Amino acid sequence: MTVGTIRLASAQGRWVLAAMILGSGMAFLDGSIVGLALPAMNRDLDAGAAGVQWIVNAYTLTLAALILVGGSLGDRLGRRRVFVVGVTWFAVSSVLCAVAPTIEALVAARGLQGVGAALLTPGSLAIISASFAEEDRGPAIGVWSGLAGVTTAIGPLVGGWLVETTGWRSIFWLNVPLAAIVIWVSMRHVPETTGEQDPIDFTGAALTAAGLAFLTYGLVDKSWTWSLVGLALMVAFVVHQKITPHPLVPLTLFADRVFTAANICTFAIYGALAASGFLLVLQLQYVAGYSPLEAGLATIPATVLMLLFSSKAGALGARIGPRWPMTIGPIVAACGLLLWLGIDEDTNFWTDVLPGSIVFGVGLTTLVAPLTTAVLAAAPDAQSGIASGINNAVARTASLLAVAAIPPLAGIAGPDFADPDVFGPGFRMGILICVVMLVIAGVCAAVMIRGRSVAPAALREGPAD
Repeated sequence: MTVGTIRLASAQGRWVLAAMILGSGMAFLDGSIVGLALPAMNRDLDAGAAGVQWIVNAYTLTLAALILVGGSLGDRLGRRRVFVVGVTWFAVSSVLCAVAPTIEALVAARGLQGVGAALLTPGSLAIISASFAEEDRGPAIGVWSGLAGVTTAIGPLVGGWLVETTGWRSIFWLNVPLAAIVIWVSMRHVPETTGEQDPIDFTGAALTAAGLAFLTYGLVDKSWTWSLVGLALMVAFVVHQKITPHPLVPLTLFADRVFTAANICTFAIYGALAASGFLLVLQLQYVAGYSPLEAGLATIPATVLMLLFSSKAGALGARIGPRWPMTIGPIVAACGLLLWLGIDEDTNFWTDVLPGSIVFGVGLTTLVAPLTTAVLAAAPDAQSGIASGINNAVARTASLLAVAAIPPLAGIAGPDFADPDVFGPGFRMGILICVVMLVIAGVCAAVMIRGRSVAPAALREGPAD
């Protein structure tokens, strides 16, 4: 079948969607499941506070640094080919995670997992956009987005149950049969497509990876020296982007104030989202004494609310402009985090956890779709793909740096970090830092974003995630 003519109702259309949903779902599930398993990993491998952070950060580091390269490789070498390589890489590195005998081996394997995710994640949406007929492209992206949300929603339940019943290593073994199905379906039913053939900025990618690595290490280790080295490399990356003819990140996009403001908001919001989620599941297990499955229940309300109402929030943002949803949403989310401050050893899920989760979810639902469409509307149509990729990379980078910086700043460090008397006060301080970040995002949106309506063409491109 000719590329760009596949119909959503056809058998091939269903196979293509199934492969893309399962493939990207593995990467989405990883983020929600691994957090629940951190206490078990810490007990088995004697990870310590820094080790627990690096279990999360190693994956996010390579994903954030290489996700734009992954998209470019798919455009040049074939999106299906790079997607299948990414899925295979993800599965093999998942096996290395499952058999890791030490914390050092697990962190290294998690870094490799992030490389696989960087190869497969950009390809899923690009393959859908290139494969389906224009009239079915929007509905196909909607199905992909909705079912990807379902996998994210059930992740905490599946992950919590696996950690409780079979141990933390099983969450990585789960990826192997899923990957095998994705590879088989992709090779049989997904057409090959390519995109722009511009040279890939590997120098920029290397500067990004090295800069983020040194900066993350410096933040986790509380070392100014390594942090400054990381910052210097990031400055060198920006300089390189200005002079190279084929930049990884076209800086001209940031000449648009809305694009710049939306990415500043993305950094603050997704940093707060990642750090608060990291702290919450540990607080519930270390201090409140919840099981992994019970802790996972706390993350479900926000995901379900986003799954049910994000499209309506996106339509509202398109009608009235993104300014007010992006101003009000972070403030509401911050109020949800404040409700979590009462979580302690006597916590009741229904009165102390669930209300905050619902309010937090309402805030996220209000802001995420307008934020995505604001990013796409601010970029020229020809650059909507790279604009979405940049916004995705900003979100991943924010998650990385927030999980690296906030726990040490909040006092969660040292060999006794898991002691409730240490972790509890650190949790409250960390949550307050996240509240401040969300308020900053809301203020930034109010000041820098004006009531611009979203162009219909931008809405058709799908979420920046």
